[in-house]
Amino acid sequence: METVKERFLRYVKIDTQSRQDMDTIPSTKKQFDLAKLLFGELTALGAQDVALDEHGYVTATIPANTEKNAPVVGLLAHMDTSDAVSGANVKPVLTPNYDGGDIAMSEGYVLSPKTSAELLDHIGEEIICSDGTTLLGADDKAGVAEIMTLCERLLSPGAPEHGALRIGFTPDEEVGRGVDLFDVARFNADLAYTVDGGALGEINYECFNAASAKIHIQGVSTHTGSARGRMVNASLVCMELHDLLPRFENPACTSDYEGFFHLERISGCPDHADLYYLIRDHDAEKFEHKKELMRQACSFLNRKYGDGTVSLDLRDTYFNMKQKIDRSIVEAAERAMESVGMQPRLEPIRGGTDGARLSYMGLPCPNLCTGGYNFHGRYEFISAESMEKVVDMLSALAASFCA
Repeated sequence: METVKERFLRYVKIDTQSRQDMDTIPSTKKQFDLAKLLFGELTALGAQDVALDEHGYVTATIPANTEKNAPVVGLLAHMDTSDAVSGANVKPVLTPNYDGGDIAMSEGYVLSPKTSAELLDHIGEEIICSDGTTLLGADDKAGVAEIMTLCERLLSPGAPEHGALRIGFTPDEEVGRGVDLFDVARFNADLAYTVDGGALGEINYECFNAASAKIHIQGVSTHTGSARGRMVNASLVCMELHDLLPRFENPACTSDYEGFFHLERISGCPDHADLYYLIRDHDAEKFEHKKELMRQACSFLNRKYGDGTVSLDLRDTYFNMKQKIDRSIVEAAERAMESVGMQPRLEPIRGGTDGARLSYMGLPCPNLCTGGYNFHGRYEFISAESMEKVVDMLSALAASFCA
């Protein structure tokens, strides 16, 4: 039986970065490289109803091995990785029996407990990171590897008693379109969990309300020698727009339930400019206020510089899943964690998962830990032992619904 570490190390070497600027699903064809691999592995393991559709969704069934009446439980993870840092040519660095010191990733990159204090929670374990030139991809290939390892365990002789499980691997979660075309009715689960969280014990069933703001600024470019009274420098209008937003409502200045405006991308020249914002808040009323503030800022600049100067495309992305999740689903995860020695912690997630949108599509779906840290960056890491513990927890969770 392949270990979860072995699976993980295979999966992270497959480049599956998604792209925000593409309208297709999946946004990158290379996501099919992992999707096809998972389809083949699930088939070889003996899973039922294994499917891969034209949009990159992989689904399968782990049949029940009990006559007891148990709900059909879904487990999902996403195959794509963030476009914040390259995910191509990932070179994992393994540090067995971590001693609490710095980890030399490659020349110029050091993973240190001085900046990643969570490393000290894993002394004696095998730490896995990248060489610093790329992200690692634990978000969410750790979740993929953990679910796949569970599938092999439950399809092997002597598996613990469990009801039917539905397995789902999705593309494009990192660009907010992971379940745009996901068929909840066909998936046919009574409840589900995404395995896409952080440190061991983390359970998320509260998340942001989320929107995106795509802004185009059309300037008036003229020769600088005759620009007086005529030029409208689109790049300067960008700066002015950003200054109209609350300065301390950005991710670097907020925590817990506090929302923000996040300028994710900006490009421009005197003739034209483009900005892309993420707007987030746990509180629905504050969320609506933030969206209205963005509208007012754009409207003000149009009044100042002329209609059509600023174009705003403001779209809701997902909503706080707390409103759609029965507490009993969370309690089942808490009990499963406790049974394998994890200390469960309910934490509001300062981001989103496929589960947030699935919950509003009729499939209640809180988020569970993978064991990873520092997602979306060069200093992402996870321990092999943490991944093994997550597999044990998922096995206990599957068995718990037959108790």
